[in-house]
Amino acid sequence: MKKMADSILLASGGLDSTTLAYWLRARSISYVPLFIDYGQHCARIELATLRSVLPTDAAAALDTISIADVYENSASRLIKAPDLWHDKIDHSDLYVPYRNLLLLSVAAAYAQSRAAAVVYSAFINSNHALEIDCSAAFFENLSSLLASYGSVKIEMPFRNMSKRAVCELGLSLGAPIAKTFSCQVSPDFPCGACPNCVDRLDALEAIGE
Repeated sequence: MKKMADSILLASGGLDSTTLAYWLRARSISYVPLFIDYGQHCARIELATLRSVLPTDAAAALDTISIADVYENSASRLIKAPDLWHDKIDHSDLYVPYRNLLLLSVAAAYAQSRAAAVVYSAFINSNHALEIDCSAAFFENLSSLLASYGSVKIEMPFRNMSKRAVCELGLSLGAPIAKTFSCQVSPDFPCGACPNCVDRLDALEAIGE
C-alpha cells in the first residue's frame, strides 16, 4: 500500500491536473496522485507523462487503478483510436458514457478506503465536452452526495478558471506544463485539433502574446 495522505489527486498527465499537483504542493497539502486507466487509448502515454511531470515526492507515491473492462465494447474514439489520415472525427465520437461520474466515484471510494477526506480534481469550465456529467450542476450535486453519504469531499479549485488562467498559474508554480499531454484523439502525439489540444494551444499562444 502507498503511504497515507490527507487527500487524493485525480491525475492524468494533462496541463490542468499537473498544475493542481503543484498548487497542492505550494499549500503543503499531502496527497496521493491517482491515475485511472478506463481503457483510453492514450493511457500509456498519459501515465508515462504523469510520472515525468509530477513533483518527485508525488511521483513516488503515484498509484494506478484499471477499470478498462467497463468500456471494453465502447465505440468512443477516446477508447478506440481513429486513423487520423482517413477518419473524420466529430465531438460526439469522443463521448464516453458517464466517464466523469465513474472517475469521481472510483476516486471517492479509493479515498475513503485510505481514510482520505478529500478528492481533488482539475476539471475547468473551458472544456468543450457536452456529456451530462460535465456540468457545474452535476459536479455540485455529486460532491454533495459523496460528502453526505461517504464523508469524502470533492474539491475542484480550478472549476471557474479558464485554461489560460490555469496555464499562467502553472507557470507561476513552476509546473512543467510544456511537457504535459492531454490529446483526446491520438494515442502517440498531440493531434492539435481535438477540443483538448485546441484549448491547450490557444491558452499557450495567448500567454506567449
